[in-house]
Amino acid sequence: MKTLEQQLDAAGLRVFGCCEKISAYGPDLLQHAPLLQDFSPTEADVLGASLRLVRAEPGQLMMREGEAGEWMMLVLKGTVDVTKRVWRDGEAPPGGIAPEAAAIGIPAGFNAANDANGAIGASDAASPPASPEVTRVGVVRRGTALGEMSLLDGEPRFASCTAIEEVEAAVLGRHEIGLLIRDHPAVAAKLLVNITQLMAQRLRNTSNQLIKLLHKK
Repeated sequence: MKTLEQQLDAAGLRVFGCCEKISAYGPDLLQHAPLLQDFSPTEADVLGASLRLVRAEPGQLMMREGEAGEWMMLVLKGTVDVTKRVWRDGEAPPGGIAPEAAAIGIPAGFNAANDANGAIGASDAASPPASPEVTRVGVVRRGTALGEMSLLDGEPRFASCTAIEEVEAAVLGRHEIGLLIRDHPAVAAKLLVNITQLMAQRLRNTSNQLIKLLHKK
C-alpha cells in the first residue's frame, strides 16, 4: 500500500510538510469551510497534523478524471478549475459506458458554466476514435473540499481539477483518517460528520439540478 506522500508524488504534487497550524489560515476558513464546520482552532490544528500541505502552480493538474485516488483536499489558497469529459449520446469512453448523470457537487454559490472545448468526431468505424467534450463544472476557491468521494470509496476521480492560479491545499488520506480515529476520536467523529453532511448537500444540489433539466424537456 502506497503512503499518502507516494500517492501525491505519483499525482505530480509536491508535499511541504503537515498543516499543523491550519488555524493560522484565518478564522474565516473555519467559519466558511464546510469540512471545518464547528471546529475550534485547537481541533482544526489537531486535524491539521494529519493533513499534508501541497502547492500547485497555475495550470498544474491536481486531480485527473478517471485516476484512482484515496485522498481528498481542502483548498486553502487560490482558485481551481473543475472540468468533466462529456460524451455524446451513443458514444462511450474507452473501456466504459458514458455516464448519463453524475456530480462533483460544487457548493451552491460557485460559478458553473457549460464551457465546452474540443470537438467530437464522427462515430462510424472509419472515423478516428470519438473524443469527449470538456465541460467546466465549476470554479472553486478557498474553503472548498474536493475528492471526498474517492477518499471514501476508492473509485476513480469523477472530474479533473487544475490550478488557475497558485494553489495551496491540505490533503487528507484514508490511512490518516484511521490514525485520527485511533488517536483523536472526537475530532475524527466531527470530521466524518462534516464529510457526510457535505456529500448529502451535494447530492441534494445534484437532484435539484436534475429535476430542473427534466422540466426543461
